[in-house]
This record gives sequence, structure tokens and C-alpha cells, in this order.
Amino acid sequence: MKILIATPEAVPFAKTGGLADVTGALLNEYRKMKEEAYLVMPLYGRVRENFKLKDTGLKISVPLGNTKVKGRIFSYENSAQERVATTYFIECDEFFDREEIYGTPRGDYPDNAARFIFFSRGVLEACRALGFKPDIIHCNDWQTGLIPLYLKTIYSSDKFFDRTASIITIHNLGYQGLFPQSDMPLTGFDKNLFTPEGIEFYGKINFLKAGLISADSITTVSNNYAKEILSREYGSGLDGVLRKRVSALTGIVNGIDSREWNPESDAFIKRNYSLKGIDGKKECKLQLLKECSIRSDAEMPLIGMVGRLSGQKGLDLILESLDEILSAGANLIILGRGDEMFHRRLSSAAEKYKGRMYVKIGFEDSLAHKIYAGTDIFLMPSRYEPCGIGQLIAMRYGTIPVARRTGGLADTVLDHRPLEGEGTGFLFSDYTADALQGCLKRALCVYVNKARWKKLIRSAMKMNFSWPDSAKRYIELYDKVTRMKMKRE
Repeated sequence: MKILIATPEAVPFAKTGGLADVTGALLNEYRKMKEEAYLVMPLYGRVRENFKLKDTGLKISVPLGNTKVKGRIFSYENSAQERVATTYFIECDEFFDREEIYGTPRGDYPDNAARFIFFSRGVLEACRALGFKPDIIHCNDWQTGLIPLYLKTIYSSDKFFDRTASIITIHNLGYQGLFPQSDMPLTGFDKNLFTPEGIEFYGKINFLKAGLISADSITTVSNNYAKEILSREYGSGLDGVLRKRVSALTGIVNGIDSREWNPESDAFIKRNYSLKGIDGKKECKLQLLKECSIRSDAEMPLIGMVGRLSGQKGLDLILESLDEILSAGANLIILGRGDEMFHRRLSSAAEKYKGRMYVKIGFEDSLAHKIYAGTDIFLMPSRYEPCGIGQLIAMRYGTIPVARRTGGLADTVLDHRPLEGEGTGFLFSDYTADALQGCLKRALCVYVNKARWKKLIRSAMKMNFSWPDSAKRYIELYDKVTRMKMKRE
């Protein structure tokens, strides 16, 4: 099968969140499965600086309103032995040679509509230039949401794409790509599409909605989130659109790269350990405490958090609970970047609680690995969480999640039941600081019982969230969608 994954980011090239992990991992799994799979993404300045790319010599010309914007196609070979391009990049320095991917902590780039209109239509033009006729284009989030609609409208009579079906994956429904109606001419779509049945959303263009109404199939990243987004509470205004297309909606839980995230071989941590012998975790904790200038007491519970610093992640609950967390005897380490407000508030708190709390604004891969290995508890009190990857990695490292029962967290973390002695973490339901604090107290009560805590660690480490099963489900869905498309025609 000929597969094209269209994405605004992917590891190892560019990353702001879990989307990059998913797309990069899927490409690797498909290649292992001997599928003819490729990835296409914008050529950001940081990619050009950090990777050896090949100029294919191919150029594209993408209509953007009344003008045409030119781009070039570059490729990347996954390994010197393979000698086959696995990833293609669309170059347009005007749009993509910038410090960040979508914007700065001060806000999004004001021309993001033009940037991702160019990219979405550029993906199809790149296919033509490369002579690659995909059976399926797997689109990801709002930045590629226009691609399915282009296939159904402007490119519907193009014989080149006769056999091409599309799916779109919602990684986070909270981010939809909303832009002023004045940007509509840039898309090239008929103005009749700017209606409530089309891509209009409360007077604005909605890029994600474009994908939801036109893709042959819709997926999201956990079974529970697929149910939640059909409700008004979690549907972010698109629940009605999704209910109309519920027969096309599937939940497939994300995996993690078990080679990168492996305490048995992780080169970043002080001492490797495994399910058979978890003693090395204590040395990892002591190393982390020293590196973060936190009181070096291995007996005190150490709580970690790695992720985007935004309201979605429950940071308001954490900030409200800091006194209770620290007075309970726990220390806290947070790594991430996101909203400027949380940067300021967390940095101020870290200064106030110096020696007990450490905050690193930004992303540092080595520190992330050390936090997963060296902490006892991993905090994810998310307002909503489509899937979540942090809890999956944490469990692999024997770090116990304390999380809100929502989205993929409810699918992947088994709440500890003291009478049965089962569980892989601790869950709470209400989105309140009291509920978070109560859940943490439950965890800390188990933590003081070393035998019970070790049993919990082993239960968590036994969980398997590797990618092959998820990749197989995607391939089965691709087969189904392409067969249905052929039948219709």
C-alpha cells in the first residue's frame, strides 16, 4: 500500500508535542511492515540546520489567492544503508524559515492561515511532482485539515488522485485552526463552502472542520476520547459535526517508541534497570535530585511532570495545590514550555520553594529521560487529554501516574484498588484542586508502604504500549477505507 503521512511536525525533525511522536513512530512501523510509506512536512529552518537533506531538484507552484507561491522539494534518507527517501520536505523560506513552528510564547504567527494553506495544497502538488500516487493520505490535525477537502473539490476531477483516499487524525480537538473569513480567498475554495454545513465556524474559517466533513475516515487517539468528543462538554463546538460522522470515527490508542523509552538501555540515565531488577531507579532519583538542586533525600517522594505548559494540562490545579503537595513531604520537578503566563507563575513558584521545586522552561531531551526514570510519581491532572504519552512512558519506567480520569488517561491507567492490590496508577474525576490533592494523598499513603509500592511499580512496568499493535490497526483501517472508495467509484 502507498501511504503518505502529512504532518506539520514529526520526530526526529521538529516537535512541539505528542503529534510529532505519533507521526514519526508510525512511519518507522510502516517501514518495518514493508509498506511503501512516506512522510511529508514543511522544511523548517531547524531541520535544514540539523539534518543532511537532498535537494530533489523538483519545484512546485502553489496557488494562494491571486498569486502563486513557489516551493522546492527536499528529501531525507532514513539511513545510509537504505538509500531510499522516507521523508519529504516542502521548502518555502517565506513561511517556514522561522524560530518556532507555529508561533512564539507571545502568540501564533499572524500568517498561519497562509502558511498551512500553502502546505496543505503543496502536499498534493508535491505528490504530482514526485509522481507518487498515494492510496491513502493520512492527515494530522488542523494544519493538514484542508487536504481532504481539496481532494473532494478542486482536485476531484484530477485523474492523478482517482484512487487516493484520506483520513484525518484528531490529536487534540481543542486546536482547530480558526482564521478570519477574509482569508477564505487564499484557499481557492468556492465561497459557497463558507456556510455552517461547510467550513464556516461562528464567522471564521475552521481548518479542522474542513477535514472532518470531507475525509473518508476520522480517527482520534484513544477510544475514550472518541466517545468524549461527541459530547458538548468535550466537543469544542464540533460535537454536532462529529455526531453526524460518528460512523466514520475510530479511536486508536497511541503507542510509544520502546527503543527510545527503555530503562534497560537508556543512555541518559544514571543506571539502567528493568522489571527483573528495579534497584537502579534509586540511583536515577539521586542523580536527578542533584542535577535539579533539590534536597538529596531518596526517601522523600519525588513528583515529576513533562509536557506542554498550558491550561489543558491542569497547571492551574497544580499551582493551587503547591502548598499541600510540598507540605505532604513531596518534592516537584516540572519540564516543559507553553504559555507565557505559566512560564512566569511556575518560575516564580520554583524560586519561592527553592530546594523543593525545580522548573525548567523549554525542552531538554536528556532531562526528560531523567525525570521519567528518577521520579516516583508522574503528574497528569489534565482538563482533557486525547491520549497522552507521558503516562505511557512513565509506566514503562516504573513511575506511577497520578492523573485525571479523562480521554486516553482513563483508557491506559488502571486506578489502584487497595483491597484487590491491583492497578498501575491513581485516577481522580472532578476537575478541582481538592480532587487532585485527594488523589495524591492516596498515592502517598501507598508510597510509604515499600512492598505495596514496589508491587505497583512492577504492575506499571508490565504494561505494553509499543507501536506495532496500533500501526496494524491503522493499516486495517487504510485497507477498509481504500476498498470503500473503490466500491463507490
